[in-house]
Amino acid sequence: MSTISDLKELLAQPRQIFITTHHKPDADALGSSLGLAGYLRKKGHHVTVVTPSDYPDFLAWMPGNDEVIIYDARRNDAQVREIIRTAEVIFCLDFSCLGRINEMGEYIRQAPGTKVLIDHHLEPEQFADLDFSNPKAAATAELVFEVIRDLGDQDMIDVGMGESLYAGIMTDTGSFRHPSTSRNVHLIIAELLNAGIDLSSVHRRIYDSHSEMRLRFLGFVLKDKLVVLREYNTAYIAITQDELRQYQSKTGDTEGLVNFALSIEGVVFAAVLIDRGQAVKISFRSVGDFSVNEFARKNFNGGGHHNASGGISHEPLEATVERFLALLPEYQTKLVTAPLAVAPPAA
Repeated sequence: MSTISDLKELLAQPRQIFITTHHKPDADALGSSLGLAGYLRKKGHHVTVVTPSDYPDFLAWMPGNDEVIIYDARRNDAQVREIIRTAEVIFCLDFSCLGRINEMGEYIRQAPGTKVLIDHHLEPEQFADLDFSNPKAAATAELVFEVIRDLGDQDMIDVGMGESLYAGIMTDTGSFRHPSTSRNVHLIIAELLNAGIDLSSVHRRIYDSHSEMRLRFLGFVLKDKLVVLREYNTAYIAITQDELRQYQSKTGDTEGLVNFALSIEGVVFAAVLIDRGQAVKISFRSVGDFSVNEFARKNFNGGGHHNASGGISHEPLEATVERFLALLPEYQTKLVTAPLAVAPPAA
């Protein structure tokens, strides 16, 4: 079992450190990565943050964003491989299996550096030397705060680091309305307030900075693409590549769509299926006892949290939707008897 003293010993002298997070990073993924990077740099370590893909523009305000390397197999594969190979410590944040970081997963698996996992997803893959996973945590940013605190360095958290961590906690708790919002979460936010963070500024930069086309896309989706299946207490949205192109969709523009489907009265299970070209990416959400983690793992090579998970299909979008619909009768009893609860935790 990993202990904080193991990590403290590992970081006792300056190291070459590599930090990465999951494909299409959200606020928790990037916020925990840049918050940790800021701390480690203050401690004298040389830190490189690499993401396996691009991420939404509304996260670009986070301190350290300008130094993030976005992995591109055609452009910088050799560079990133070498950074991973020479890293003494490799931090993996906000993902539970190496498949979530595409090609970089195998590079990290084979790397000689000490691997440290900090994550809050269910059933983590056993690849890390030090594992600070806790599926009961609301966000990986919550765990990063605890790691810094337990290392005895909470006073080193400045405004930039604190706002990055706050962004991760705020978004993964649905602005503190999901069941994962524990007493511990509020105590951590109180400590971040002591560090001088501006709550309203973070909220505005993430939630109130959409493009006009993104809002028009949202209107189109809710008007023309939302399907409600009352017999299964289920709602879903399927989006084609042409529709993404028509509305000039950028990374982050589809984030949160699944929550609109789930917000319908009586709906306990929601899905958004998006044709990304190479594969159909799927987001699942539920309320109450229905486990989308089990549904995604069994049927769509995915997983995540009990009420918030993702999946993937390599069939065409139409065939994927047909398969999704064909599965619903198998789960009908659970779906129609599942007690309604408050909104689920974010992925």
